[in-house]
Amino acid sequence: MILVIEGERKKLICDRSTSTTSFSFDELVIATGNFKELLGVGGFGSVYKGRLPNGELVAVKQLNPDGCQGCHEFMTELDILSVLRHANLVKLIGYCTNGDQMLLVYEYMPKGSLEAHLFVKQYVTQDKAPLSWSSRIKISLGAAQGLEYLHCQVDPPVIHRDLKSSNILLEHDFSAKLSDFGLAKLGPVGDDTHVSTRVMGTEGYCALEYAMTGKLTKQSDIYSFGVVLLELITGRRALDTSREAGEQYLVAWCLPYLNEPREFMHKVDPLLQGHFPNRGLRRLLLIIDMCLRENPRERPTIGEIVDALKYLSSKSTSKVYKHGLRS
Repeated sequence: MILVIEGERKKLICDRSTSTTSFSFDELVIATGNFKELLGVGGFGSVYKGRLPNGELVAVKQLNPDGCQGCHEFMTELDILSVLRHANLVKLIGYCTNGDQMLLVYEYMPKGSLEAHLFVKQYVTQDKAPLSWSSRIKISLGAAQGLEYLHCQVDPPVIHRDLKSSNILLEHDFSAKLSDFGLAKLGPVGDDTHVSTRVMGTEGYCALEYAMTGKLTKQSDIYSFGVVLLELITGRRALDTSREAGEQYLVAWCLPYLNEPREFMHKVDPLLQGHFPNRGLRRLLLIIDMCLRENPRERPTIGEIVDALKYLSSKSTSKVYKHGLRS
């Protein structure tokens, strides 16, 4: 996959007519039942459930007309997802740019976001069980494979820049897909080591060196991925201001214990009820520790992370014993 760079501004060039469908606003009003069923609300705008005339379920994201950043994010996401196709990226079906209306139409992801499964209590009730250890490993591997495609199989690479649990969507079988590419940037080319850009992203997930200097690299995504892995095994948000001062930032709360698996067991999501392999936890903590290294050069590549998670995934399909009994 090759992305074309136009002039000084990096821009994706594509023939949208061959990859995505242009919808009229009236068509999307009908598809969503006049925007009746709200799936979620983000910085870009609101997302609604819809059904196309062919019966296909879709998610329709409508730009908030009052958002000054939204138009740029809309065009970035449209450009990127019109070009990129991968099993672990959410599929863009079409778009609408009628007058002041700007909407994106995606495939519908029936299990919603990872964020909801980890932090919204009603999901545990609906599904009758929290995410199991094996499901969490499967989700992390799927997200990593999506990131590997962006970093390694696209030229120049694409840096997501806003990787977080709310931007990881789930299929019926918990296959994971990355979404929300409004803040994505094309990575450095040639001899360049980074892309200098305005600091964007979500507090709690942002790599320190990027937040301080605006120098963006693929390793910035690696740090964010490490934070997502922490959320997966602790069941805690990257930033939770409702907690005590020392526990609000997940990384700061967990960092001293990443090399102490026995101590870290007390921080594992209580919803797992201790059903996880000791050895698997140790290996995952090692991956997280490397992802969160202060020096970005010491962080692993996404390819190395995928290999490590594939190994963990192969082990998680076997019987998982309650910790302390078997490894």
